Amino acid sequence: MSNDRKAIIWIAGVLVFGFLLHVLGSILLPFVVGMAIAYFLDPVADRLEEKGLSRTLSTCVILLGFFAATTALLLLLIPMLQSQIVEFARMVPSILEAAQLFTQPYLEQLRADLPPEAMEKVRTAIGSYAGKIANFVTQFLARIWSGGVALFNVLSLILITPVVAFYLLRDWDLITAKVDTWLPRGSASTIREQILAIDATIAGFVRGQSTVCLVLAAVYGISLTVIGLKSGLLVGLGAGLISFIPYLGAAVGITVGVGIALFQFSDWTTIAMVAAVFFVGQTLESYVLTPRLVGDRVGLHPVWIIFALLAGGALMGFTGVLIAVPTAAVIGVLVRFGLSRYMSSELYSGKAKEQAE
Repeated sequence: MSNDRKAIIWIAGVLVFGFLLHVLGSILLPFVVGMAIAYFLDPVADRLEEKGLSRTLSTCVILLGFFAATTALLLLLIPMLQSQIVEFARMVPSILEAAQLFTQPYLEQLRADLPPEAMEKVRTAIGSYAGKIANFVTQFLARIWSGGVALFNVLSLILITPVVAFYLLRDWDLITAKVDTWLPRGSASTIREQILAIDATIAGFVRGQSTVCLVLAAVYGISLTVIGLKSGLLVGLGAGLISFIPYLGAAVGITVGVGIALFQFSDWTTIAMVAAVFFVGQTLESYVLTPRLVGDRVGLHPVWIIFALLAGGALMGFTGVLIAVPTAAVIGVLVRFGLSRYMSSELYSGKAKEQAE
């Protein structure tokens, strides 16, 4: 079989897989979550097997502990977060009013310095862009809501996800060994090499970055609560959980946290303490957590991650957000592999053309 025909078959397979993924996106959420749990916990199951436990017993112990800890954490946090969400919603109008009063003198000065025609153009442009941004955010959140928080998906998460996670975690090694037998023998070693690269990228990001986000969420939430910031736990957890996009968690956290602190506290020392929490957290992430837990093997640029998350959410809702980063990792590894092949080929070096001349 020629290389062109092989390429056509692979491309057709990828397109069919992508089409099925898009069509079945509304029912894939519990399977994606179950697969993510199995993938995340597979190293723990391997270690328990090394200590003499059977794979089935290891799977039962791990999943019971995982779901018990998750349930206990949710039961502990949900009542606290519920009250803080209500309190934050009540503060938003007052914060916006205070911000408007703060910026009013500067706007008046700007209005006095600019001619009326220019001021009208500025006002129209701001209104237009604000409307577009609000419309995009609303549609994006609506897609995520309809794809991830519908009653059917909530029930399927509760009922189906544990079952999927159990069978995948128990049979993980058997599944990977079976898939290996399906690889074309002539290209098996190359495919295995790229799969290992993909696994290292996904493992580094999913396992490593998840740990980083959880640590930062705990640091931010506990620190802001100790300082006494209203909705501090909510702000801290939110900033920590979105820290998988470098600098975004700290930027959002310091913006919202300092905004609330300016409204709540009258002394600058406490406000500075709120800002210092996020500076310390960002320093901890950059110089301690990420180098040790993630390392340099991920190779995913922040812009590529943001694009993948937005594209996944727009195409498949919450399920698309969940599979966005693994998909971006796969594409990134394959692109780097393709570029390495291209740069080592005669097409790049031009040697074939020189020899022909």
